[in-house]
This record gives sequence, C-alpha cells and structure tokens, in this order.
Amino acid sequence: MMAAITAARLGADVCLVERNPKLGRKLYITGKGRCNVTNHCTPEEVLAATPRNGKFLYSAMNQTPPAEVERFFTELGVELKVERGNRVFPVSDQSADIIDALFFELRRLSVPVIQGRVSALDVQDGAVCAVELRQDGEGQKKIPCRGVVLATGGASYPATGSTGDGYELARSAGHSVVPPRPSLVPLEAEEGFCGEMQGLALKNVALRMKDRKGKVLFQEQGELLFTHFGVSGPLVLSASAHLRNWEKETYRLSIDLKPALDEQKLESRILRDLGEAPNRSVERIFSGLVPHSMVPVILNRLGMDPQQQANAVTREQRRALVQLLKHFTMPVTGPRPVAEAIITTGGVKVGQVQPATMASKLVQGLYFAGEILDVDAYTGGFNLQIAWATGHCAGVSAAEEQGANRMDNK
Repeated sequence: MMAAITAARLGADVCLVERNPKLGRKLYITGKGRCNVTNHCTPEEVLAATPRNGKFLYSAMNQTPPAEVERFFTELGVELKVERGNRVFPVSDQSADIIDALFFELRRLSVPVIQGRVSALDVQDGAVCAVELRQDGEGQKKIPCRGVVLATGGASYPATGSTGDGYELARSAGHSVVPPRPSLVPLEAEEGFCGEMQGLALKNVALRMKDRKGKVLFQEQGELLFTHFGVSGPLVLSASAHLRNWEKETYRLSIDLKPALDEQKLESRILRDLGEAPNRSVERIFSGLVPHSMVPVILNRLGMDPQQQANAVTREQRRALVQLLKHFTMPVTGPRPVAEAIITTGGVKVGQVQPATMASKLVQGLYFAGEILDVDAYTGGFNLQIAWATGHCAGVSAAEEQGANRMDNK
C-alpha cells in the first residue's frame, strides 16, 4: 500500500494486486490489534535495532525516517501517540485506523485494487513486462507493466496471506532466497514443568538469555507466559530475535522472579514470612512468594517436602530458595514454527538488490519492499518502519522507471 500510494502520488499508473478480500489483513494483528506504526527515534536507532542486514537499509531509512512516517499518517488524519520504548500507536488504539487511512488514500488516488494471486512474472529480455494473475472463478490473465514491486511479506502468519509466494516469484526471476526462519517467536523447552504451569503469566519479571559460554544476549524486564511447549509472552518474543544460531549454539533463559529485591532483601523477606507462621507448611508459605501454580515446581526443584514446617527450613534451603527465585533457569531447545512467528528472518538476498532504490540488480523493473527482503528487526515498531521505508523507496523508483512526473505529493 505504501509503495502504491507513493508511486501514484508521483503520477504513475498503478494497480495493486491483493490476494485477500480486504487490504491490510496483517496490519490488523500488529501490536495486538493496536498497530505499532513505527518507533519515535532516529534512522540510526532503527538500523541499530535491525540485526539482520541493517546497513542495507541506510539509504531507504534516511529517505523515509520514522519522523516522515509519523508525518505521513498524521497528514492522512490519524492521530498518533508515543508510549514506552518510543513505540508509536494511533491514539484510538485501533489498527483499523491505519488501514483505513491507507485505503482511502489509495481510493483518492484512483488506484485500482485487484483481488487475485500473482502466479508468475513475465520477464523478457531481462526486464519485467507483465504479471500473470490467478483470480478465483476467473482463470488466468496477464497484466502488462513496466515495473513490479514485490511486497508479499514473509512466511509468518500464513492465514494473513504471507505464504511465501514472493520467494518463489523472486526465485523465478533468478534471485537467491535465504531460507526463511522464525523470529519474534515463542520458544520451546523440554522441561516438563512448563506444561504444569501452562497459562501462567509472570508480570514484572526480568529475563536474561545466555549462550553456552554464559554471555548475556538479551536482558529486559516485563511479562512472560508459560505454555504447554515452553515459554512465550512479550519478553520471550523480543529475546528470540537475539537467538540466531540454533544449529551450533545452545541457549538458556534465566528468570528473576523478584527483580525489585536484591538477594539480601529477598532473604530477609523469606525469613520474615517463615518467622510469622513457624508451624505453617512451606507449601502455604511459598504461595505468598510465587503464583500458586508455580509452588509445586519450586518445591520440586528444591527437593523439599511440601508439608515441611516453616520452622524446619534450614539455612541452606533458604539460600537455595533465594537463588532459585533470582535465577530460575532452564534450557530452550528451539523456536516454534515460522507460521507462529511475528516476523520472518531470511528472504531475498540483499546483495542482489540496489539499496538506494530497492531495484533488482538482475531484472529491470523489479523491486522489493518489506519482509520479503532478508532484513528483520527487534520489536518496537521497527519492522513496520522497515516496511514503510522500503515501500516508499520502491514506489519512488518504480514510478521513475515508468517515466512518471513528480507531483509534489499532491
């Protein structure tokens, strides 16, 4: 949509092919339905938050920085706000407002939206000259063109239409595709106690992710969720983007269940709880320290009898409890499938794409935008910022390819 709007504003004759009945289906689910539009930061900060081929985005991000994206949507009538971590959302907290703004701008510019699925690119003499379109109930047809922007997304959330079609179209044009993998995704663990705590959300905990050498790869405070397969929640999704070498590396997570207390203060708290009810079972005492469904797991990992009385807790047991509450560790064995990921890492090899124009180096008139490219970032609005910036860049370049005259954005 950004590429189509940009090209149409520059006077190009544009049509947008959409396989879903409605535009922006994936935008509906971003930011938990609120749409984290961008991040209120500098282009340099976006690149720093893009661990995969961030340097490739330098030109596009400076052409369309976050401030320009905010201005773009504000001028389309969407009021924006900045929240924790410089995350930018519509004031309404409704992703539909972003989608509607784009839709009505497309309509104002008289950009036709064709529902169908591009099945092939027609490349002749090294240049794109048409796309083959498959439409339900209408068979195949060709749309002649002088430029094609592939903005099909990656392979995550295939129900929204991103089923990897763009990768096959790129390959058919001679492009290499780095195998897509999940990022910003829940993590699996073999520990049986995860299933015992399924559905338990821990709030205001601190998570650390370490490699086999103990190097801290990620550290942040927030919310975490135990599931039947392992762990999920905002902290885990963010951490997963830092774990990129599953074939050769092993990773462990460590949860600080009481980040507001240092070890000395936590031990004092435990001593007080034990002293106030010396004849009470540790099972009941621990229910005041951690959520109820976590108590059996804590007791099991400490090797303690649930019915042991508080006055029988030894110094060693008390210190072991402190260590466990401050360092609840477990190995993670891998990410969930790419279909469950928020974004895809991998995609069209950026070495075959012109960074200043998003144009293919192999086929004249072919451009790429968004998640189809082998670039991805952390959470916080950065991935949508990449989509807007590369979409704008591709739209400008495609319009110039068609020989359109600039229209001063009117």
